[in-house]
Amino acid sequence: MANQWKKVKQPSSLPISPSCLFLSLLSFASLFLAFSLFNTSSPQTNSLNNKLLYSKSCNFTHGRWIYDPSINSPPRYDNTCKEIYKGWSCIGSNKSNALDIVKWRWKPYQCDLPQFDPLHFLQRFRNTNIGFVGDSLNRNMFVSLFCTLKWVSGDVKKWRPAGADRGFTFLKYNLTISYHRTNLLARYSRWSVNVNGGVLESLGYKEGYRVDVDVPEGTWAEAPSFHDILIFNTGHWWWAPSKFDPVKSPMLFFEKGNPVVPSVSPDSGLDMVLKHMISYVDKRMRPSTTLFMRTQSPRHFEGGDWDQGGSCQRSLPLWPQEVEKLFSLQNNGTNVEVRLVNQHLYRAFEGTRFHMLDISHMSEFRADAHPATAGGKKHDDCMHWCLPGLTDIWNDLFVAYLSNIEDRT
Repeated sequence: MANQWKKVKQPSSLPISPSCLFLSLLSFASLFLAFSLFNTSSPQTNSLNNKLLYSKSCNFTHGRWIYDPSINSPPRYDNTCKEIYKGWSCIGSNKSNALDIVKWRWKPYQCDLPQFDPLHFLQRFRNTNIGFVGDSLNRNMFVSLFCTLKWVSGDVKKWRPAGADRGFTFLKYNLTISYHRTNLLARYSRWSVNVNGGVLESLGYKEGYRVDVDVPEGTWAEAPSFHDILIFNTGHWWWAPSKFDPVKSPMLFFEKGNPVVPSVSPDSGLDMVLKHMISYVDKRMRPSTTLFMRTQSPRHFEGGDWDQGGSCQRSLPLWPQEVEKLFSLQNNGTNVEVRLVNQHLYRAFEGTRFHMLDISHMSEFRADAHPATAGGKKHDDCMHWCLPGLTDIWNDLFVAYLSNIEDRT
């Protein structure tokens, strides 16, 4: 047996002729080329594979969170992205669970929601303008998308479309993304009593906020005629008594320049604004524009509201029964606004050209993903989200929805 082994080993010790060496190298090069061609897909193949990732019949919004230590390696981006607002940089602020926040993967029950490929996104949406229109929660999502794209393409120029608060163009792809800040979608301003009197004065009003339900706020008025994709949101400010105190500084609604009499409640005012906003966008948008209304982002205050000692100190996502306890309309708790707002949104946008980007249910579980005390405020920030963090998953969902819209495939 030992002799047989020696016979097998012997040829390897013999000198190799130049011709054999050349043939060996040629064979190796051929194999390497064939292997490279096998593993290198054309743009068309990449596009096809990307489409196959998403199931049009799947409900992405119903599922569960799975802890996956291998996820986000390599990271989409890190806390060095300069566009991240300081209060959202949980890694930079040393929040105890900041690194674990991104290790939770959303798994729809009947399909998968993969991380979107930022390089493919840039290629696919070359020569495209994408606008986020809404409050600071839409800025949260906008910053997430920007940082993800910048991680793979650093050739970026600051450029703001008309009215935008923030904006960037990825020069190699001529892709522009921007954020248009608006709290109510409609134009609003301080209102105070007129010495000459008027309808509102006769009803006893002395001060408040004038909200013109049929006039868009100037920050986004030009956005529908510029952008190819628009993502709107509104809601939180409509249920913010600290901003619009129903007694000291109520919302006073105007239509066609005249006060709405009798006065209506904020939720009815929201319905009026949404109706006019849909009409306004429909008349001014580009024919091929894709429209989204993002559903309400949940807050996670426990033990009271933000100004009543409320906090969000959890380090793990909620269990389903905890979600219902915290957000059920029947409980009428601190964070009930998310489902109240969504009732108005779904009713208003049914049958319109808008697609509902439903991030609410998946986000209700993530009580662990807010800046909390790391936000640097005098109270826990249980409304905005850490970056990197949950809004990265919102963008995965956004890309999945885009991929399933027939007019953009």
